[in-house]
Amino acid sequence: MDIKKPDAPKAINPSDVTICEATAQMLRKAQRDGVETAFDRAANMKACPIGADSACCKHCSMGPCRLNAKDPYSKVGVCGADIDTIQARNFARMVAAGTAAHTDHGMSILDLFREVVSGHITDYKIKDTVKLENVAKSIGIDVEGKSVSEIAKELYTELEKTYTQIEGEIPFIRRVPPKTLETWRKLGIVPRGAMREIMEMMHRTHMGVDQQYENITRQFSRTALADGWGGSMVATELEDIMFGTPSPVCVEVNMGVLKENQVNIIIHGHEPSLFESVFESVNEPSLIKAAKDAGAAGINLVGMCCSGAEMMVRHGVPHAGNFMSTEAVLVTGAVDAIGVDVQCIKQGLAKVAQCYGTVMFTTNPRCKIEGAQHIPFDDHNPKACTDEIVIKAITRFKNRTRPIEIPKIVNTGIHGFSHEYISYMLGGSFRSSYTPLNDNIINGRIRGVAGVVGCTNPRVKQDWVHVELVKELIKNDVLVLQTGCSQIALAKAGLTIPEASVLAGPGLREVCETVGMPPVLGLGACVDNSRILVAASEMVREGGLGDSIASLPVAGAAPEWMSEKAIAIGQYFVASGVYTVFGVTFPIVEKTRFHKHLFEELEQMGLGKWGFTADPYEMARMMIAHIDKKRKALGLDKSRERVLVDMADRRSMEAA
Repeated sequence: MDIKKPDAPKAINPSDVTICEATAQMLRKAQRDGVETAFDRAANMKACPIGADSACCKHCSMGPCRLNAKDPYSKVGVCGADIDTIQARNFARMVAAGTAAHTDHGMSILDLFREVVSGHITDYKIKDTVKLENVAKSIGIDVEGKSVSEIAKELYTELEKTYTQIEGEIPFIRRVPPKTLETWRKLGIVPRGAMREIMEMMHRTHMGVDQQYENITRQFSRTALADGWGGSMVATELEDIMFGTPSPVCVEVNMGVLKENQVNIIIHGHEPSLFESVFESVNEPSLIKAAKDAGAAGINLVGMCCSGAEMMVRHGVPHAGNFMSTEAVLVTGAVDAIGVDVQCIKQGLAKVAQCYGTVMFTTNPRCKIEGAQHIPFDDHNPKACTDEIVIKAITRFKNRTRPIEIPKIVNTGIHGFSHEYISYMLGGSFRSSYTPLNDNIINGRIRGVAGVVGCTNPRVKQDWVHVELVKELIKNDVLVLQTGCSQIALAKAGLTIPEASVLAGPGLREVCETVGMPPVLGLGACVDNSRILVAASEMVREGGLGDSIASLPVAGAAPEWMSEKAIAIGQYFVASGVYTVFGVTFPIVEKTRFHKHLFEELEQMGLGKWGFTADPYEMARMMIAHIDKKRKALGLDKSRERVLVDMADRRSMEAA
């Protein structure tokens, strides 16, 4: 009997899988070196078509049950669950997992804040007292006559409710526009506490519990809102208070930021406390001396992914690349150490690191990886971990044996547009507000605002969808806000500098040139999507654009999403009132009742809605059509163009 031999692995053409020249160069080197990356694994791992459509259920041992996506109502699972129940359960569990990731991150930051406030931790401190007071006031805390310590302790006590409260409404609900909040209360989706919502969501999706897709949708909407207006928002606000609120800074991006003559250390993950401590360690005089004694010109600290984005916007630390470049950067052979904490860490990194002699460290008890060394990171004594990472990196530099090839590509971008800075940038120190933004949307100079966020995914050409989508949006006078890996894709493409305004439509270009800003504003890490929620709420509060987030001429997109966090983010934007379009694939069968519910009926209930297309040009068309629909509903489709007066014009008028 003939035995069929397994198919030989498919070889990828780097130019087909990425538009990032540095990543492509390293993928070619990896092929020469016989090293496998996620791009290779994706090419040789066919996605399960049933799973991709979420037409299967494995929530009990009577299954797994597989339904027919082409004829979804032709059969049901063993327990009788139909396609709508199965899809809603699967989608809900993705929301719950994504919310848990952001919530656990936020709770870690809250724990750190508590210890800093109580004086038990002295390596970190409150850096932004103005933001401390503003955040406290935003949730109803009276700050008059109180010390920084008193305000901080009250803030901690109040924000703890975000996680532990079992009844009532989470604290940041006070920031939600009244009309939006009224809709949430009517639908029963105001989050009580993140732990309760996640727990209830997991219970409801257990076999034999909630079996009505609309009811499941209500709960996963409430769970997602506990992320966007809860866990994520707590993380962002407290990180700003302790580590500093970002303001625009020019940052170098891409693999050319590595230096052959220096000790190169990469930190990759999501929790900035690790990176903040490494930043202190690499500037420790004794460790700098040790590096020079080893023959290095110095120590070069570089970021990857989201914690890299945090340090990029706060300290101007250079950034080597986004999620799909994390293995490729190790192929340079120039990385002496890579330290990781949590989220978006590929297990394959450990093998690639071993191939090139890079020492890899896990630091968080939630994330250990076979083949990587573990150095526990303790907020109470952070430098015990981060000094050790630097020492091991210096040792590796001294004993380098692998050939080094660093792509000579460096791009620059302007990042760090917190919602506070956007308000200041538009209105100045004494008239800080979103009024100029609203006015320019009303007069038609800016068509609307789009949030383009999220991951990169090897199932599509790296960065391409992000870049092409944003080019189309800004060309049509849509101002773009960015977070996460998306902003690194745009920075590499040269779209995050003021000079990129030449690619914008005439109205947006004029605004950018007057203010001196790029048409694409980088806000931070993926957890910082909460900044977009706050900005949207401020737009409503300023007036002229309706009375709820759902009335705004805005849209969102995650063109290359890949994680459960992305689904949670998407759902909290949809539940907040934003039309949100995803690319790559979408885990729902079309023409089912559940699909119609998410893609049509939620909007009819006063929320936002989902959209899907893998094509960036179609995605732009869909988002612009939605923005135009909202403009028409506000009566702005017939608005008259007004002359934008800059400072030079004002001076000439005053002189006259």
